[in-house]
Amino acid sequence: MGGEAGPRGAAAVERIVVSGVSKSYGSTIALRRVDTSFRAGELTLIEGPNGSGKSTLLAILGTVVRPTAGSVDYQPLARLDRSGDAGGDLADVRATLGWVSHETLTYPDLSGRQNVELAAALHGIEGHDAWSAAQQRFGLGAFAERPVRTCSRGQRQRVALARALVHAPSVLLLDEPTAGLDREGVKVLLRVVREEVGRGALVAVVTHEPEAFAELEVARARVYLERGRVVGPVG
Repeated sequence: MGGEAGPRGAAAVERIVVSGVSKSYGSTIALRRVDTSFRAGELTLIEGPNGSGKSTLLAILGTVVRPTAGSVDYQPLARLDRSGDAGGDLADVRATLGWVSHETLTYPDLSGRQNVELAAALHGIEGHDAWSAAQQRFGLGAFAERPVRTCSRGQRQRVALARALVHAPSVLLLDEPTAGLDREGVKVLLRVVREEVGRGALVAVVTHEPEAFAELEVARARVYLERGRVVGPVG
C-alpha cells in the first residue's frame, strides 16, 4: 500500500509514529510523553484501566485532538503537532481514516442506508453501489431502512462499521467496539477486523476486552497505558 493510491484513489498511511506525545486539559494530564507506533497490516490493541488515556490517544491518532506536546507522523503523508499540520497535509490523512467511536457517528434520524449512502457521496463514491456492497458485507437487513435511533446497539454498530469502511480506509480506529454487542455482533466485528488487517489496513482498537480478539490469526501488537504513560509492550 504505502503512499500509493488506495482502492478509492486516496493515498495510504503505512505507519503511524507517536513521538513524545502529551495531552493536558487544564490541570488534568491525559497523556504523558507517549512513544509508540502502529503499522499497516497489523491490529494494535490499546489497553489500560479507565482514565488511562486510551480514548485520548485514539482521538489524537484520528486528528480531532491536537497533542499538547510531541508529534504524530503519518508516514508518508503528513505530521501532526500542537499547531496542527507540521508537514504534509492532514486532509490526506483524514481522507483515508475510518472511525467507530462510542457513538455511532451517524445521523440518528436518517436510516442506516441513508447514512451509508451519504458517507459514500462525501468520498465521491456512487451511493447505490456502496450500499449494495455494505448490505452484503455487514448483514444490513430491514432494520437499515429505519431511522438509526430506532435500531438496537448491535444494529447501530453494523451501520457504523459500514459507514466507516465505505471508502476502504487505510487506517481504521475502533473505540470499545465490542461494548454492548451480542455474540452475533462480535462475530461480525471480528470478521471485519480480520478482513481489514488482511487487506493491509492499519487497525487500532481501544478495548477493555482484549480476549475477544485473541482468536484472530492476524499480525497483532499491544500498547498498555496507565495514568497516561505506556507501561506495557509496544509493537
